[in-house]
Amino acid sequence: MKKITFVLLILLSGFSLSAQSVKLQRALNKLNQALYLIDVLYVDTVNISKITEQALISAVAELDPHSSYISAEDVKAMNEPLVGNFEGIGIEFAIIKDTLTVQATIAGGPSEKVGLRAGDKILKVAGENVAGIGLTNNKVYDFLRGSKGTKAELEILRRGVSEPLHFSVVRDKIPINSVDAAYEPEDGILYIKLSRFAAPSHSEIVEAFSKASKPLKGVIMDLRSNSGGYLPTAISIANEFLQAGDLIVYTDGRAMPRMQENADGSGLYTRDPLVVMIDENSASASEILAGAIQDQDRGIIVGRRSFGKGLVQNAIPLDDGSELRLTVARYHTPSGRVIQSPYQEGNSEQYYKDFYERFLRGESFAKDSIHMPDSLKYRTLKQGRIVYGGGGIIPDVFVPTDTLSYTDYYASLLRQGVVIEYVNSECDRNREQWKRAYPSFKEFETKFVVSSELMDGLVALAEEKGIKPAPEQLEKSRIEIENYMKALIASSLYDRGAFYRVLNDSSPEFDAAMEALKSMM
Repeated sequence: MKKITFVLLILLSGFSLSAQSVKLQRALNKLNQALYLIDVLYVDTVNISKITEQALISAVAELDPHSSYISAEDVKAMNEPLVGNFEGIGIEFAIIKDTLTVQATIAGGPSEKVGLRAGDKILKVAGENVAGIGLTNNKVYDFLRGSKGTKAELEILRRGVSEPLHFSVVRDKIPINSVDAAYEPEDGILYIKLSRFAAPSHSEIVEAFSKASKPLKGVIMDLRSNSGGYLPTAISIANEFLQAGDLIVYTDGRAMPRMQENADGSGLYTRDPLVVMIDENSASASEILAGAIQDQDRGIIVGRRSFGKGLVQNAIPLDDGSELRLTVARYHTPSGRVIQSPYQEGNSEQYYKDFYERFLRGESFAKDSIHMPDSLKYRTLKQGRIVYGGGGIIPDVFVPTDTLSYTDYYASLLRQGVVIEYVNSECDRNREQWKRAYPSFKEFETKFVVSSELMDGLVALAEEKGIKPAPEQLEKSRIEIENYMKALIASSLYDRGAFYRVLNDSSPEFDAAMEALKSMM
């Protein structure tokens, strides 16, 4: 099946078969014969296009865990978060009690320009009722997204206004930011939370540097839960931290010549203290950046072992708009380490099972639980420190997962979305009051306390949702729940960055990053 997939790829991409492709041609002929016979002779009429789609899916499943076939319908939706913009009205929303509620307007977007506010409830779109109809996120996208220049006629219910308000919002391109937070926890120390490596990410990083104190004393780059994105973006960002000539990454594959990327020396921050934060959900481009920083002895990596996704996929468009994302090479860090974790071809299920077995082995709780043979030992390029391959990036400073406040009760609240639902409802009810009491984030950060009344309300809603009260577990998780609620409220009242600022105030990982950074000053 692997051979068939490759032949189909070549034919559909307009390439000619080589002399070595006789076996592949025979396999292709066999597949064509089978499809023809099904189409002509099968007892019922069949959808031959659907069968072909399934054949492609099955063929790619026999390869590595990250090669994939993507239908034409899914290609645009998957690319959107990386391209960095889509067309729509520009709001962040939540569905609260089956009502579409504006959580925030995107800065500079069309909704902000016409005066929509956080807390506004959208009752109708183009005269069609959207309240109380069993809304889903996909339905909301259908209602609100559309081509640039088209209008979305909205009927809004606003707290304190007796009659519905009507807004005509002209859809436009909406930027999707990948820097979720950029602030200085202390003067001269810049913290950047990067959620993905999208097309605009590099310019967002440059903007964060431009707004920071001069001179900077240190930088923390937070890549926790960053699953990757565009390789060119990762290279551009790495270039900001590395010196001229420093190797960033190289690729090597059976049919692909070795390719490498080196820093060009134009970086904004190439010498002073740097910390990169990673965890088990940091993958792909995140691992390329972290691996380059570690191998070049440019900074300190803090956190837990990263995921281990280091396969190079080429996105090859097919004639009908679908894509074959085919692994063609492996990523190597500058010291030569393979980022990709081991896998068996055609056994993606075991691959992901192995990832979760890391937790069973205690990797999240103790660095000593990570056992690597000497054959996977490498040395960094400037200081000769020992680092290990074998999949993922192992941090220099290990920070265990905090389980002291973890309980089944708290986990149930998170799984069922009770905390978010409750906070959204309370923000809708108390927004104006809280904004008056805490006009700036700084005042909110220092003065706002999650009251016992708020906690009682959360417990009551949880009970309504079928989550039985568990007083002992609640007490054990109370501080964690309060911090999470405060962060969600901050995000709703101010911006996404406020969410991370609150969480970082009580994060052992962030504390470890600050300590590591200061050790280099």
